[in-house]
Amino acid sequence: METKSAVKLPTFAIIGAGKSGTTALHNYLDQHPEVFMSKVKETNFFALEGATEIESGEDDPAQMHHYPWSITSFDAYKDLFKDATENSIGETSPMYMYGEGVIGRIKKYTPDIKMIAILRHPVDRLYSRYLHLAREDRTPTEHFADALNKDNLWWIRNDLVKEGFYYNHLSKFFEAFPKNQLKIFLYDDLRADSDKLIHDIFEYIGVDASFAPDQSIEHNVSGKIKNRFIDKLIGQNSVLKSTVQKVFPGIINSMKNSHWAQSKLTDMRKKNLEKPKLTKELRQQMIDEIYKDDILKLQQLLDRDLSHWLK
Repeated sequence: METKSAVKLPTFAIIGAGKSGTTALHNYLDQHPEVFMSKVKETNFFALEGATEIESGEDDPAQMHHYPWSITSFDAYKDLFKDATENSIGETSPMYMYGEGVIGRIKKYTPDIKMIAILRHPVDRLYSRYLHLAREDRTPTEHFADALNKDNLWWIRNDLVKEGFYYNHLSKFFEAFPKNQLKIFLYDDLRADSDKLIHDIFEYIGVDASFAPDQSIEHNVSGKIKNRFIDKLIGQNSVLKSTVQKVFPGIINSMKNSHWAQSKLTDMRKKNLEKPKLTKELRQQMIDEIYKDDILKLQQLLDRDLSHWLK
């Protein structure tokens, strides 16, 4: 019989924000020899425990239609970590920062877990999310400027406009957990000095901070697809990939574990994506009309100057 003490569960989790470098951080942590990372990125367990997948759509409050890989039972969740021999065990689920009931489930299952958040300028994060959805041909509306209108999916879905209200989300975590269980970074930090940020994370979770992961691959690149035929061959959800996965699963697994193969594939995908520029005028309008008040509160919560986010 499995005892409670024998159950292996995460000792740390990256809780958000989406499109802010979480995939890269997950990869860097996964390379560390003292760290075990869930092979399922975005388990979403603490947000979606007990949820059931539906076939369609836009009225799906739990977003299971868009996250069909989510782990929704505790048995399935603990199975993800049963083979861990490392003391530092982690997972990455950006949905945790804003999901309903997350804090209660974390307190129930992993009350001492260390949580890491990385925050990107909310308008830039939202635009990157828009380009990501454009890559998958499932944008909420045709135009990004529609996010200024509060009567559409941009505001209904939690992973779009609402995800960028960082103060609103994180203040609840700061109220529920000791400060030493929360570590907040900015995407600006990752861009300015990724080595230092990675060092700080390794130090925070208690592993050898001198380890230097391979940072050569750009992860989770967003953009509008130039050529649909090419995308079907090498894109994130390509027919070729799914066919090979079914017939020769070992090849796909080998590619996932090969930094050279991942780098080449990423380069090919990037060449088939374009990133239309967000105008300064629209960006400033979104800051002023949507995120300004939350940014001002966030800088007080984090005790960090975010004035550069206001322009």
